Amino acid sequence: MTTSFWDILLVLITALLAAVGQLFFKWGAGSVSSNLWDWVLNWSLIVGLALHGVGFVLLVVALKQGYLSILYPVLATSYIWVALLSVRYLGEPFSTTQWIGTALIIGGIGLIVR
Repeated sequence: MTTSFWDILLVLITALLAAVGQLFFKWGAGSVSSNLWDWVLNWSLIVGLALHGVGFVLLVVALKQGYLSILYPVLATSYIWVALLSVRYLGEPFSTTQWIGTALIIGGIGLIVR
C-alpha cells in the first residue's frame, strides 16, 4: 500500500467540499428553529449535507489505497479553506494571528505528507 498523489488530491478535494459545505451550513443556520421542517426543507442545509456526503465517498476511495496517517492530516486543510471562504463570502475578519496559525497548519501538513 502506498499513498499516491491522486489519493492526496482526493482528500484535498474532500477538505474543500467540507469547507464549502460549512458555508452552506452557516447560511442555512440563520433560518432554522425548533421546527424540524425548518431543517428538512432548508436548501442550504441540504446542499451542505450533500457536499459532505460526496466528500465522504472521496475520502473512502482515497483511504482504500493510501495511508490514514498521511491522508487524515490533509483534511486539516479544511480549516484553511473555511477561513479563506469565510473572509471572502461571509465578510468575517482574519487577524495576523490567524494567518500565523494558518501558516503553521500548512507547514505541519507539508511535513507529514512529504
